[in-house]
Amino acid sequence: MKSHVSMWLLCYVLSLATACKKELNSSVTDSSSAMLLNEQQYNPQEFRAANFSIMKAIDNPWLPLFPGTVFRYINTINEDGKTSHEHIQVTVTSDIKKILGVNCEVVHDQVKEDGEVTEDTYDWYAQDVFGNVWYFGEYTQALTDTGWSTEGSWEAGVQGALPGIVMFADPGLFIGTTYHQEFLQGVAEDEARVINITSNATVAYGHFTNCVKTKEFTRLTAGDIEFKFYAKDIGQVLTRSETEREELISITKN
Repeated sequence: MKSHVSMWLLCYVLSLATACKKELNSSVTDSSSAMLLNEQQYNPQEFRAANFSIMKAIDNPWLPLFPGTVFRYINTINEDGKTSHEHIQVTVTSDIKKILGVNCEVVHDQVKEDGEVTEDTYDWYAQDVFGNVWYFGEYTQALTDTGWSTEGSWEAGVQGALPGIVMFADPGLFIGTTYHQEFLQGVAEDEARVINITSNATVAYGHFTNCVKTKEFTRLTAGDIEFKFYAKDIGQVLTRSETEREELISITKN
């Protein structure tokens, strides 16, 4: 889903976030402002696990991930004149996986088509003390014509993989900013850009206003673009691409 962008913005702050945007060519600053790193400059030793020292549930209002919450989506695919549907269940577990010294929440994402599991993924997220939600990797299995494949799996700190940001604490400060959501060269190079914070989205679960809208892409499959919509205190409610529409249909809490 992405096009090549050489700069990777890892935003560590919000009090000086505006300055971060204005100084895109500046050197790395301390954790109270921002770090601007490209893929060659990044050194895993500069990753500060101390910024995740407070272990609590992810409560970013645009991407809350409280253990026991189950999100259900239906993805409608229109391709080659045919329509198909995927049923997606995203479960925030109470499990913790430690990566690079950070306690990450484990989120289980399962996709079914015609009642059969076609993809089964465990994602790892953590929220820093400033409120930004980071993505530390995934273990994914997808059903292919030749069996199950784990292609696309990655873990921060392994084989040069780097964590990325999936949601800023205040995304309105980063409109127009392109940032890495993940990085393992040739495997996981998803990038995103905040488009606005004023979009509307109507899905089966309801109508939402003032959503955060992002554009996601990757140089690994140029031209494959997704737009995602995040509603406050709900999280991701809609994903649209040229051929697919994935919408939230229910939320339950165990």
